[in-house]
Amino acid sequence: MACSAGRSPTLPTAASWARTLGLLYAAPGAGALLGAVTTGWVRRIRRQGRTVIVAVIVWGAAITGFGLVHWLPAALTLLAVAGLADVISAVFRNTIIQLSVPDALRGRLMGVQMAVVTGGPRIGDAESGAVAAAFGTTVSVVSGGLACIAGALILARLLPAFTRQKAPAAVRSGAGPAPVADAAS
Repeated sequence: MACSAGRSPTLPTAASWARTLGLLYAAPGAGALLGAVTTGWVRRIRRQGRTVIVAVIVWGAAITGFGLVHWLPAALTLLAVAGLADVISAVFRNTIIQLSVPDALRGRLMGVQMAVVTGGPRIGDAESGAVAAAFGTTVSVVSGGLACIAGALILARLLPAFTRQKAPAAVRSGAGPAPVADAAS
């Protein structure tokens, strides 16, 4: 970038950098939106815990791929896949909590879930920045994706009951859980 923009018409302008950055930020959201509007199939999934693990592995693989590609359409596609996998994981995590946790603990566990969802990525941002400062952005992104895959596989191994977590038959059939009686009636 030592040469002037006038001598090198291929150098991106500030406007094209801003447009590219906007696309990169929007791609995971677009994938998440696609995942959210197409979740009708999730009720047919029996092993919800395993599906969470698979979604996390897909997210990690997409982020790893994103860190390795140098072509914008591929990068955007991989970020969209990551966003889709993230929303699928979130749907199943919330479903497991809502259907498996006793009423007396559900609020507390949802609070923990929200803390993890809100705080976890910010801790990851700090880690990514430290790795990027020490080893470069490619190593930071790729190692983060690979660490996510490794973490999911380790948790699957350490928590076999989670990977065997099954949806109740009523939910898989679409009937849903029995309605709770209204306390006022």
